[in-house]
Amino acid sequence: MRRIEQPGPAAPLRIQWVECHGRRFEMTLQPGLTLLESVRRGFAAAGFTSGVVRVGGLALAPFAYVMPALSQTPEHAAFYSEIFRPAGIARVETGAMTFGLRDGAPFFHCHALWSEASGQRSGGHILPDETMVAEAITLPAVGLDGAGFVAEHDPETHFKLFGPVQADLLGATREGRFFALRVRPNIDLAGALEQFCRERGVSRATIHGGVGSTIGARFEDGRFVENFATEVAIEAGHIIVEAGQATSEIDVALVDYTDGMAQGRLRRGDNPVLMTFELVLEAG
Repeated sequence: MRRIEQPGPAAPLRIQWVECHGRRFEMTLQPGLTLLESVRRGFAAAGFTSGVVRVGGLALAPFAYVMPALSQTPEHAAFYSEIFRPAGIARVETGAMTFGLRDGAPFFHCHALWSEASGQRSGGHILPDETMVAEAITLPAVGLDGAGFVAEHDPETHFKLFGPVQADLLGATREGRFFALRVRPNIDLAGALEQFCRERGVSRATIHGGVGSTIGARFEDGRFVENFATEVAIEAGHIIVEAGQATSEIDVALVDYTDGMAQGRLRRGDNPVLMTFELVLEAG
């Protein structure tokens, strides 16, 4: 399997996870606010402080983003590009967001593909404080109760990355069995999730959110992305375990460091994580 050596020591636990409660809900974002503040208000209105959101359909202006890039130093295996600020309204086609805390304040991690006002299609990592909501929209979200995503320094990659931590119960209306996860570098994404479900007796699981990176990509239909530095959003995903055998269907959208974009279903066993992958699993 493809592998990229990270600058720091690998933690022995390759999946960081917390079991918790959660609830699906519809989040309405208001225009005239930064995307970060609008999302914060959306979660707060539903009684949550952390969770995940599908962001397809967002209209954004002003808009700022970065793309994956090669690292210029040995401090990181890959890095970010300069900041891009395209003019006019950018319209998100597909994407996912993780919302939580960084340095004690609300923050998000969001990867998406979009079309810009010029007609150019692109993708990358949306910047929370420099991007504003241009039009009201309602988006599907999942709030977490008993867990939350917190950005902390990761010794392996030398980045500050979201990972799940235990949190006090909020008293919000909640349902089902949920898991907040972070998958670490150099293990296959589908295989990690399949094994996770199998070990916990989860026969069926739905993936919510899903923001991270893979070492290039290999799709079920034979297409592939060779460039190793990517930013990926899960569009839809399911894990099924029957008679001890697990299978997965994970559909993604991604951009690589050359601005090449791709969408499709990941080939099981052939898509190792580059830096991180955070997501929520709902059992049942």
